[in-house]
This record gives sequence, C-alpha cells and structure tokens, in this order.
Amino acid sequence: MNDTTPTTTAADADVVSPKAWKALWGSAVGYCMDGFDLMILGFMIVAITKDLSLTPQEGSWWVWATTTGAVAGGFLFGSLSDKYGRIKVLTWTILLFAVFTFACGLAQGFWDMLIYRFISGLGLGGEFGIGMALVAEAWPASKRARASSYVGLGWQAGVLAATLAVWFIMPLVGWRGMFMIGVFPAFVAFIIRRTLHEPDIFIEKTKDKPSELAIPLLYADTETTKRSIGMLILCSVQNFGYYGVLIWLPSYLDKALKLGIMGSSTWTAVTIIGMALGIFTFGHVADRIGRRPSFFIWMIMAAVTVVVYSQLSSRGALLVGGAVMGFFINGMLGGYGALMSELYPTQARATAQNVLFNCGRFLGGFGAVVVGYMVNSYGFQTAVALLAVLYIIDLIAMYFLIPEKMGAELE
Repeated sequence: MNDTTPTTTAADADVVSPKAWKALWGSAVGYCMDGFDLMILGFMIVAITKDLSLTPQEGSWWVWATTTGAVAGGFLFGSLSDKYGRIKVLTWTILLFAVFTFACGLAQGFWDMLIYRFISGLGLGGEFGIGMALVAEAWPASKRARASSYVGLGWQAGVLAATLAVWFIMPLVGWRGMFMIGVFPAFVAFIIRRTLHEPDIFIEKTKDKPSELAIPLLYADTETTKRSIGMLILCSVQNFGYYGVLIWLPSYLDKALKLGIMGSSTWTAVTIIGMALGIFTFGHVADRIGRRPSFFIWMIMAAVTVVVYSQLSSRGALLVGGAVMGFFINGMLGGYGALMSELYPTQARATAQNVLFNCGRFLGGFGAVVVGYMVNSYGFQTAVALLAVLYIIDLIAMYFLIPEKMGAELE
C-alpha cells in the first residue's frame, strides 16, 4: 500500500510564502515612513522654529520628545503585540504615527508640536519591533536574517526619500505640507489589516495559554539577563554610531571641503547608499556563516573604517570612504531583527525587539550630542576616530553575552 501522506522536504522548508512577502512589505513600508519622518524633522527644524518664532534650541526638544515617545511606545506596543497579536497592534502603531505626524503640520507653537511629536513617537517606537517579530515568524529559518535586513532597508529608503523630498517637494508645500504627507501610513495600515494574518507560530505558541507580562521575560533568568544586557549594548552602539556620524557629517563636509549644503547632502547620500548596501549584504552573510561571525566582521571593520575615514582629506577619498564606512557602521542593522527573534520566546519577542532597540536608540541618540561636543573641542577627525572604541566594546559584548542561534526554530 502506497503512503500518500505529504512530506515536508528541506526545499519546502526554505520556500517563502506569499504571506511572508506581504508581512515583509508591510513592515518595511512602515519602517520607511519612520526614517522619512525623523529625517525631515531634522531638515526642517530651522524653518519650523523660524515660522513659529522659536529658537533652534527649543526645536531640538521636539527630537527629544520623539525619541522619548519611541521608548515609551516600545514598552507599550511591544507588550500589547505579544499579548493581542502582531497585525492588530502593528496597525494601531502605524495609524497613531500617521495621524499625529499629520497633526504636526497643523502645529501653532512649541507645546502642541511637542505633544504631537511625543504621540507620533509612540507609534514610531512600536513599529520596529513588531514588524521585525512578524517577519521573523513568517519567514523560514534559513532566510530569517536576510528578511530582517530587507525590513532595515526600509529605514534607509525613508531617509533617502526625505532627502529628495526636501530638495524637490518642500519648496512647493512648505514644512506643514511635508508633515501632512505622513498621513500615507494610514493607507498602509488599512492594507496590512485587510491582507495579513497572524503568523502560524504566534497562534500555536499563544493558543490556550495564559498571558504573561512580557517584560519580566527579558530578565527571567541569568542567561536571559546576559542576553538582554548584551543586546542593549549592541543597540546603543549601533545608534550612537549612526546618529553621531550622520548628524555631523554634512556640516563637516561643508566646512572641510566647502561643498555647501547641496554638495554635502550629495556626499551624505552616498554614505547612506553605502549603509543600505551594508544592511542588504549583512543579512545574506548572516544566513550563510552565522550571526556571531557576521557581527564580528562588521564590528571590526566599523572600528577600522571610522579611523581611516577620519584621516582622509581629498574629495574623492571622502566620497568613496564614506560609502565604505557607512557599509560597516550601519550594516549591522540588517541582523538585529533575526538575532533578537531567535534569542527570545514568542511571548516576549516583540517586546524584546521594541524595548531593547528603542532604549538603545534613546541612549545612542546622545551620540549626536557627544560627537558634537567632541567636534567643537577636538575636531571631527578625533570625534569619529573615538567611535572605534565603542565598536570594540560592542565586539566584547557580542563575544561574551550573545550566543549563536542561526537556523534555530523559534521558541
């Protein structure tokens, strides 16, 4: 008698389903709008404060409100996602982000803009971790890192889109119109809610089980606490290097090479392209050789390239060097989604992604302040070179605190 029971082959296990692709696109587009929003805020602070008769220093509090909201949103929506489901809560975060980004275009002064930025930050902070958890749970284990890298590329696409929008759209619609474009994620949220379903693993792992508070699961035992400390260090260094370099690179290039704002933006755009290539490449490498070896390579090269870049002086060298430096200092973003998804159980996966990455984003956000102080006191070259020390600390944390989980089935 022939056995007609279907069997699952290794090839079947590697197949990416249409649902997985939809999850990827939905998460990447949401993350794209996050990058777009934060970048246009940075570009437009001077114009906004001038129009509202405020000082640039007052405007800087809006950035603080956004990042603080992101941390709070990470705690809140990560826990809700682990309890009520990825799709539903991801939709809430995108709608919240969209509505209050639109509201920023209606702001009449300092305080209402501060409130709008904080609430939009809540949504921003919720999107990253939920989207990463959703994609990790929907994609096969053999392609998990590259899938998370594709989501990370959404941020870079948003940053580039913001740069182009400031050049071509802002002169036509002004800063208020730029914020109102932020209503676009509301349509994305509608599509996500209508076309996506919860990952099978989430349904399986949470079915008929009492809900637990997710945050205590991040330090449930000694091993888990070590992992959480290690990931917090990795996320903080990642964001410190990103904001420390990207915020100050245009002004440095303008001063050193007399490029002007448009010329500096072009050089910065090349660095961002290098970052995008690094993210894409990291995901594929991590799926082939493992998470830890990939992070070690990128961390070492990040330390080397920031030191080399600080010694360059010619336009051509800075152009090529910026792309290479960007490839390594931000390429690691392509691995965090897969890494954290494999380190924590389904009941705490989105919470871990949101809490650890957004706390790292909050701490790393001081990179712009610290590098700014170093630039004013010792020069850009010294400030950038000292970032190399942070990548060495990063490497040590990875070596001692983070285990290898490539190919592991999600718990």
